Amino acid sequence: MTTVRVAAAAYPVDFLPDWAAYQAKISAWVADAAGQGASLLVFPEYAALELVALLPPELHHDVTAIRPALQAFLPQFLALHYQLARQHGVGIVAGSLPVAHAEGFVNRAYVFGPDGQCSHQDKLMMTRFEAEEWHISPGSGLRVFELGGVRYGIVICYDSEFPLMSRQLAEAGAEVLLIPSFTGAKRGYTRVRVGSMARALENQVYAVHAPLIADADWTYAVEEAVGMAGIYTPSDDGLPEDGVLAQGGWNQPGWLVADLDLSLTRHVRADGHVLNWRDRVAATERVTPAEVVDLNGVGV
Repeated sequence: MTTVRVAAAAYPVDFLPDWAAYQAKISAWVADAAGQGASLLVFPEYAALELVALLPPELHHDVTAIRPALQAFLPQFLALHYQLARQHGVGIVAGSLPVAHAEGFVNRAYVFGPDGQCSHQDKLMMTRFEAEEWHISPGSGLRVFELGGVRYGIVICYDSEFPLMSRQLAEAGAEVLLIPSFTGAKRGYTRVRVGSMARALENQVYAVHAPLIADADWTYAVEEAVGMAGIYTPSDDGLPEDGVLAQGGWNQPGWLVADLDLSLTRHVRADGHVLNWRDRVAATERVTPAEVVDLNGVGV
């Protein structure tokens, strides 16, 4: 397969009254993307924190108490996405949420295959809010997911700003990077967008960015979230000159659906105007500790 259709969600946080409302919303979103022919659906980072609305009101602003309380929804959450992936024959990267792990909590995105497989990718690098206020722990390990003959890697939000993670995924065969994000201001969104575009350029792969959209003063956990969905490419033969294959509107909820032609990125890797992927080895070999040159001395 050389062309795959993906859907990146600019997903809005709503105050939902009960589990049935959440189930209906997620089911409608999945049906919409599947109806547009997408085979892989990507929900944003912390999209599952919409479930905070179902907790007692006194917990809505208590970010540390939210973490254990959300665990009660996990079996239903997993069962719902499992059922929807099988029903529609699609892969789903579910909205991430804090999941109890070891002695603490990690930020985990569950991944579902169309035949019922379930796996996950944990976020590895914590933002200051996650580490200092929320006490979310780093996960460990990177995974590459294969679906329909194509390999995907997931770098959650801040992880997209660290080149080595995406390189490791590409080394393991990932041709598409999936970037679910939650950013509370435009500067944060910009960091993730620029990181996503840079990872696409360096590894000569596609990058699919799915942002959370929120105006939720009822919970400190996701009080405000901004962004627009985007799909990025290397800027080379047959691909967009600005590296933007598709993008949604600013803070505009909905699916961004696009076809990724892998023959184009494979061609660019083999015979593009530049060969970033091939030249990564030479670049690594040529990098030595930087020499400090003192230009403050007295001139001749």
